[in-house]
Amino acid sequence: MRAALDRAVAQLAGVPLAPGHLDYGLPNALPAGVIDWQHHRLVPLGYDAALALEIIPFKGGTKGYLASPEQRLRYLKALSEVARATTGQCLSRHLGPYLLVKALFFLALMRPTDPARTDKHLKWHYRRHLLQEVLEQYERTGAVDTARFPTLDDYASRHSAPGHP
Repeated sequence: MRAALDRAVAQLAGVPLAPGHLDYGLPNALPAGVIDWQHHRLVPLGYDAALALEIIPFKGGTKGYLASPEQRLRYLKALSEVARATTGQCLSRHLGPYLLVKALFFLALMRPTDPARTDKHLKWHYRRHLLQEVLEQYERTGAVDTARFPTLDDYASRHSAPGHP
């Protein structure tokens, strides 16, 4: 994990930093504005926007949000064009490192403490599985395809996870 993170940081060297939400996605982006800023920090440019649709699978597939592969590609292409025009850098080439960091963030964000909350423990184990999948994809290809992630229900059925509702 450390070697992969070092590689990701090296790949992002030279990307300008900008204020970031760190939990930016469809549940936090409302017509009136973006909510839930407790984790904000400086991040590499485009980190939040590039991942807005890619983080849907980290939610387990049960939040009612869907983005087709075509939608994800169109969205990332449009963001990359804007980034290239404004910074000279192609945003899409940073998606692998961004998703590696996001997978770690999602896992750390929700570590359960109450043993009675089997639903939270299941989701934490699911996100550990996703982190491992992201790490394997990133190490093998330098990219991550979130469309290959199982849903939380698929994960639970394959791993006989107790306490899954």
